[in-house]
Amino acid sequence: MATLRELKGRIGSVGSSEKITGAMKMISSAKMHKAEATLKRLAPFRDCVQTIIGNLLSSDAVVSSPLTAERTACRRVAIIVLGSDDGLCGAYNVNIFKAMLDTLASLRAEAGENVEIDLYPVGKKMVSAISKIAARDPHITMVTTDNVNSKSDGDDIKQFAEHFNKRFLAGEVDRVMLDFMSFRSAGKQIFAAEQYLPVSSENLGNGGKSSGRPYLFEPDAATIFSTVLPMYLLSQMQEAFAQNRASEQAARVMAMQSANDNAHKLLEQLQLEYNKLRQQSITTELLDIVGGQKRD
Repeated sequence: MATLRELKGRIGSVGSSEKITGAMKMISSAKMHKAEATLKRLAPFRDCVQTIIGNLLSSDAVVSSPLTAERTACRRVAIIVLGSDDGLCGAYNVNIFKAMLDTLASLRAEAGENVEIDLYPVGKKMVSAISKIAARDPHITMVTTDNVNSKSDGDDIKQFAEHFNKRFLAGEVDRVMLDFMSFRSAGKQIFAAEQYLPVSSENLGNGGKSSGRPYLFEPDAATIFSTVLPMYLLSQMQEAFAQNRASEQAARVMAMQSANDNAHKLLEQLQLEYNKLRQQSITTELLDIVGGQKRD
């Protein structure tokens, strides 16, 4: 049985842990709200691009782009897997990794077992997980990018998106996929596996918002479409990073809340055990005093 001194030390240690997890929860919550604000700031740009594309597709003009061209054979696929650089976010990275394995299985069922796959892990935790399967599978190549991580934004994401546009246009890959956690709320994040390239005309038609008014396009619809489409892809990449960042912080908030609750329960149990042991010690001392008085 633990002594009073040992129990007091454990109570102090657990109490400190409870304070730390509570503080980390508050920090993660603030970061989550910041990521949510980023998502809201991206929405007007995305909506504007979709409106332009919607007006183009609803017109009589014929528009096309190499970025929408479907390949007859899918020989090599690039998959961008967004994870986290930091830990303490529960099963967040594990869930993404498991869902990514399902994506690989579906892809191989569609394109064949010998399809070559380039995996682009973003985040140290995802790099560590993917390096293990890449070492065992001869058809999987892991590609790391030093200038891009889970916290990247702005020019880094733009260059990252342009890298895949160039690879697709050069014929180096036949398809590009985006795997990430889509943020729904603080308590709900859903894994998303989206086709980044080639851009699906059906998705553009459904996503594009047309005003229904007649438009005159200058210089011409095809040129505008070719100019706006890379902007659409950039907005898609930016939103994926922002969604993933918000989901990571939401998962960390839940993990810290769970750790805080467990620490609080343990603290209550230790306090109860300490009080019982202290009461037992006091009772024993009183009995010794009473017994000594009787002998006197």
